[in-house]
Amino acid sequence: MYILAVDPGSVIGIIVTVIVIIAMVLIFIVSRVRKCPSDKILVIYGSVKAVDGVSQSANCIHGGVKFIWPFIQAYQFLDLTPMSIQVDLANALSRQNIRIDVPSRFTVAISTEQGVMQNAAERLLGLQLTEIQELAKDIIFGQLRLVVATMDIEEINTDRDKFLEAVSGNVESELKKIGLRLINVNVTDINDESGYIEALGKEAAAKAINDAKKSVAEKNRDGSIGEANAHRDQRVQVASANATAVEGENKSLAEISKTDADRREIEAESLRRATVAEKTAEAKSREQAYVAEQNAELARAAREKATLEADVIVKAEIDKKQQEIAAEAAAEVLRREAKGQADAIFAKLDAEARGSLEILSKQAQGFELLVKAANEDADKAIKLLIADKLENLVEIQVKAIQNLKFDKITVWDSGSKDGSSSTANFAQNLMKSIPPMNELFNMAGMDLPKFLGEKKADVETKEIPNVVEDEEIKE
Repeated sequence: MYILAVDPGSVIGIIVTVIVIIAMVLIFIVSRVRKCPSDKILVIYGSVKAVDGVSQSANCIHGGVKFIWPFIQAYQFLDLTPMSIQVDLANALSRQNIRIDVPSRFTVAISTEQGVMQNAAERLLGLQLTEIQELAKDIIFGQLRLVVATMDIEEINTDRDKFLEAVSGNVESELKKIGLRLINVNVTDINDESGYIEALGKEAAAKAINDAKKSVAEKNRDGSIGEANAHRDQRVQVASANATAVEGENKSLAEISKTDADRREIEAESLRRATVAEKTAEAKSREQAYVAEQNAELARAAREKATLEADVIVKAEIDKKQQEIAAEAAAEVLRREAKGQADAIFAKLDAEARGSLEILSKQAQGFELLVKAANEDADKAIKLLIADKLENLVEIQVKAIQNLKFDKITVWDSGSKDGSSSTANFAQNLMKSIPPMNELFNMAGMDLPKFLGEKKADVETKEIPNVVEDEEIKE
């Protein structure tokens, strides 16, 4: 593998050379580009491209840009500036064989019409303006003589439009052959050597004078007649005019009044419309102001609402979430505590129930043994249980009054008709507050044992002393 070493200085030199060559080419191209102004015609000659298969000696351009190939093409400009040519035609022979002088001025210029520009490039290229003027002047002289020879002096003198039209037509067609166009024709005056035109003028003047005199006489006659008729008509028309004037004044006054009324009505209507328009505009302005204020208030309310939502509601939501979380945590703690308490209560009740069940079971077993001991007689077994608890029952009866305290009782008893005393009744009632033994046995479904006494039908009431003084009943 070979590595080619390149000198940086040589590379820079090559680049600079290429840039210089490109710049020179661009400068050369720009130097060969030609722009045609609007007041000139650019004529390119040399090697010119044929148009529609017809070879051309030159290429004429009016306005635009064209590239001129070096060595094979060249160019020149034709000036479009108008040229004024003074043509003093003298001794021109008319159709009546009368020689006349026709002084005139022609304005011509190079034509921009296609085809005619080609003629100008072929016949006028390289000529000075004076040379072009002389060439055009010769053509105009010849055509002007030709036109004069085909017309009478009367036509030339009276019908100038026809004369100028004939001159323009003949001269224009001939000027196009060399690339020119006719812009204007101005004939100043026409004279002749024999004085024919002057005589025609005098004849016309005399005729005009006679006609004028005749017309003056006729006008004077008509004036006198007209004056008399005018005086007559004046009086009639004055009277009629006065009447018409009065009528017209009245009508005018009426019209003025009507016009004033209409004007006032229009002014009032205009004032009303203006007032309505002002009030309407003011109301609309206020309405728009109110709407703007309402929109501002709504925007402010929305902003404050957003601020509150951001400052309060969001904070409240956060607090709410925190409280919900705390409440859920507390509820969970309570649920767990309640569950623990419920489990403890359930365990306690379950233990108590089991204890009660065990006690009842033992009691049932004891009662069953007791029934067996009583020879399978349940009634006797129950009586045995009550007899076993009789001591406790009596103790309960005694405890019912053991807490009663009597410090001192004074009784004044005068006795009663049936021989009983109040003191005895008081003691008897006090003892009756204790349930009798017989009733206890009856409630239990048993009879009082005979060794405790039998029930008597009548109980004799013992006598109680009438007066018991300073008797203390103590527990």
